[in-house]
Amino acid sequence: MDRVLEAFRAEATRLAEAASGWTEREWDLPTRCAPWRVRDLFGHVRVVIAWLPGMLAGASPDRARVSARQYYRPDGRFSADANDRRVSLAREHAAAWPDGRALAEDFAAAWRRVHRLCGAEPAGRVVRTRHGDAMLLSEFLITRVVEVAVHGLDLAAALEREPWLTPQAGSVVEELLTGRSDTTARRTLGWDRATFLNKATGRLPLTAEETRRLDELDLHWLALG
Repeated sequence: MDRVLEAFRAEATRLAEAASGWTEREWDLPTRCAPWRVRDLFGHVRVVIAWLPGMLAGASPDRARVSARQYYRPDGRFSADANDRRVSLAREHAAAWPDGRALAEDFAAAWRRVHRLCGAEPAGRVVRTRHGDAMLLSEFLITRVVEVAVHGLDLAAALEREPWLTPQAGSVVEELLTGRSDTTARRTLGWDRATFLNKATGRLPLTAEETRRLDELDLHWLALG
């Protein structure tokens, strides 16, 4: 779990640092994750990492039954109703803070708490997600790295900034998508890591040839809300 927890720490730190410098005008910019503005999307990231303390306080299932890849399966968790709830929770959280700086500080406090609590858990700890999945904590943390990293790309695009994707988080997400710990799959396409993640998660359009080549590389396409 140490590698994934370090990736979470690195990416959350980078996002919090970036957010601390945004102007109020920037917090209200639209994002490609419609209908969210920057502050709403940032609120969503805060909401999805904040599930962890409650999960850790709950009983541990006897064994894990779902992997990080299986977590992103196309079922009711990504239905229209579930997505509407996601949008509402994000907006509610963002609206609870008077300005962007306060929202950024709240996120920083939240990720540090999550990192501390997860770091105190034993290897092999199993948790139950809000969707009912029994997962290794290390596997669920991969999904939180995905949230912070991929939505970080969305936020960078909205703000017209260079992506601040960290090598640690980028590596974890790339391995989830390709099933490989090396970068061979991405390098055959001539993409840097941010471009690869943007295209492989539907953030940037793919040509028919690019789609074919990704399929040949056995890319795992994630169901995303």
